[in-house]
Amino acid sequence: MANWSDPRSDIAGFGNASAARSEAFDAGLRKYMLSVYNYMASGVLLTGIVALLFAQSGLAYQVFAGPGILKYIVMFAPLAFVMVLSFGINKLSTFATQALYWAYAAVMGVSLSYIFLAYTGTSIAQTFFATAAAFAGLSLFGYTTKKDLSGFGTFLIMGVVGLLVASLINIFLRSSMMDLVISAVGVLLFAGLTAYDTQKIKSIYSYVAGTEMMGKSVVMGALNLYLDFINMFMFLLRFMGDRR
Repeated sequence: MANWSDPRSDIAGFGNASAARSEAFDAGLRKYMLSVYNYMASGVLLTGIVALLFAQSGLAYQVFAGPGILKYIVMFAPLAFVMVLSFGINKLSTFATQALYWAYAAVMGVSLSYIFLAYTGTSIAQTFFATAAAFAGLSLFGYTTKKDLSGFGTFLIMGVVGLLVASLINIFLRSSMMDLVISAVGVLLFAGLTAYDTQKIKSIYSYVAGTEMMGKSVVMGALNLYLDFINMFMFLLRFMGDRR
């Protein structure tokens, strides 16, 4: 019979329970991260398919080579979806959040279809696989590293804002050297954001696990990684892409 006054029995029981909770948490975290990656990869795939089909149909040429403001509407339409998802996430249902994510990925495909008019298919494919390899390594680093990357978040976000301002200025300057610098800085910034966002998504799990926010958190995490991937791909394409 166990001695109720023997503390060793309590310690052993606590240790077993703690280990079981730790294993359950790790299993839940792996499932959560896998869902994020599945959403992210599916979104990228949908964007690529829509972009290719829109370009092959000839509609991309009509939109982007034609007169009028339609091309600007198509180019900036994805921004509206990001703003709705970012600012309305607390009011949206899980289903609405998922629907908006898929709609955003499709609209982004239409917006990016012009790259099939500007670059060769071979260079687009090469850049895509280079981006995928870099993204996988950076995300794995963000997931496994013990170093706290939160301190880099503000720096990286400020860098993205500065990059946006520089890009707007260069629309008027049309400097090839400045465009090269912007592309190089853009690749570095979104490479850093890939690792940072992965660690942030991982840390969020402990707050949303078992709550109704978990489904929406998966989609928003996928959206962040999707944006990192797409932006890194576009900046790399400026280096590796062979123009038609």
